[in-house]
Amino acid sequence: MDKFVGIIEQKIMPVANRIGTQRHMTAIRKGIIATMPLTIVGSFFTILLNIPIESVAAVIEPYREILDIPFRYTVGILALYATFGIASSLAKSYKVDSLTAGILALMSFLIVAAPPTRVFEDVDNVIGAGRYINIANLGSGSLFGAIVTAIISVEIYRFFIEKKITIKMPDGVPPEVTNSFVALIPGAVILIFFWVIRHMLGFDLNGFLSQILMPLKGILAGNSLFGGLLTVFLICFFWVLGIHGPAIMGPVIRPFWDISIAENIDAFNAGASAQNMPNIFTEQFLQWFIWIGGAGTTLALVVLFMFSKSKYLKSLGRLSILPGLFNINEPVIFGAPIVMNPVLGIPFIVAPLITTTLSYVLTISGVVPMMVARLPFAMPAPIAAWMSTNWSVAAGILVVVNFFITLGIYYPFFKVFEKQQLAREAEEQAQEQATQEVLNTGITQEQ
Repeated sequence: MDKFVGIIEQKIMPVANRIGTQRHMTAIRKGIIATMPLTIVGSFFTILLNIPIESVAAVIEPYREILDIPFRYTVGILALYATFGIASSLAKSYKVDSLTAGILALMSFLIVAAPPTRVFEDVDNVIGAGRYINIANLGSGSLFGAIVTAIISVEIYRFFIEKKITIKMPDGVPPEVTNSFVALIPGAVILIFFWVIRHMLGFDLNGFLSQILMPLKGILAGNSLFGGLLTVFLICFFWVLGIHGPAIMGPVIRPFWDISIAENIDAFNAGASAQNMPNIFTEQFLQWFIWIGGAGTTLALVVLFMFSKSKYLKSLGRLSILPGLFNINEPVIFGAPIVMNPVLGIPFIVAPLITTTLSYVLTISGVVPMMVARLPFAMPAPIAAWMSTNWSVAAGILVVVNFFITLGIYYPFFKVFEKQQLAREAEEQAQEQATQEVLNTGITQEQ
C-alpha cells in the first residue's frame, strides 16, 4: 500500500495539480462559477411558477409571462454572462485590463453566436426595417462557443498588448481613457477576425462545437449510468489523493452540467412533467441525492464520529456536523483525514457509487422525478431535493434512504479506523504519563 501511495504522489498528483491550476482551465472554472448566483435566482422563479397548490397557482397564472422574465434573463442567456466571466478571469491571470477583455469577449461571442435577423413591419403603410437577435442562441447550449471565443479574444488582446501594438497616450491621461485607446487596435482585429469567420466564411463555430461535444455531454451529464458513475468516481478519487475533485473535473464537466439543468428547466417551464426531463445526471442530482454532507457522502461518517469512543474523532464529529448539514466537508476530509487514508478512502469512493446506482434506478423507473431547478449548494439535502424535483416527497425520502445506506457502508471502516485512533491515543497518553513521571522524579530529586 505504501508503494502504491508513493506512485500516486510521484506520478499522478503532479499531473492532476498541473491540470487543476492551468491558466485556461482555472479561467473557465471561475467564469462559469461566477454565473451561479444568476442561475440560482432564475431557478427560484421556476419553483415559484410551479408551486403545487391550486389556490397559489391560480393567483400566479395571470402574471406567468411576467414572472418568467427573470428566468429568461438569467438561465436563458447563461452563455453571455459566462463569456464575460471567463474572459475577465483569464485577463487577470495575464495582468491585462480585465474589464476591456471582458467587453471584447462579449462582442466576439455575440458576433459568433447571435447573428442579427432582419424583420419587416408594416405600420400605417410605412415599411420599417429593424433587427433582432434570438436570445435562445445565448443560452446554455452555446456555452462551449462562449468558452472558445472568450479564450481566443483574450489571447489576441494579450498578444497586441505584449507586443506593444497599441495606440499610446501621453502621460497624465486617466487610466480608463488610456485603456480605451490601448484596446482600439486589438479590438478592431478581434472584431474583424470573428466577423470574417462567422459572416464572410459562414462558419458557425458555436454549432460546430456543439455537434462535436454534445455526444460527450450525453455520456457525462445526460442519462448514461456509466457516465454518472465515472464522474462520481473521478471526483471522489481526486479528493482521496488530496486534490479538490471539482477543481479538476469542473472545467471539463461543469459546462455539461449547466447545459443539462438549463435544458431541464426549459422543458419544465414548457409544461413537461418532472418525470420526463431530458437529463438525469445534472449537478443537482449529485448534490442532493449523492453528496449528502459533501463529496463522498461524508455526513454519515461525521455522525459516526460524533459517537466515537475516540476523543479526537468525537471532537472532530461535533465540529464537522454543522458544516456537514450544509454540505461543507473539508473539515472532515482533511481533519480525519480521508486524504491518503486507505481505510476511509474506500467507503468515500464506494458509497457514492452505490447510492448513485440506486438513485438512477429509482429515477428511470419514475419513482423519483428529475431535477428541474438549481438551488444553493449549502441547502440541506432533503429540503433541496424536495424543492428541486417539483416538490416530490419521494425525492426527500430517497435522500434519507441514501444517508442510511452510506452509514452502513462507512460503519465497518469507521470501526477499523476508530480502533487505530484509540491505539494511537492510548500510546500518546502512555508517553505523556511516562514524561510526567520523569518530570516528577526530577523534581523530587531536586528537593
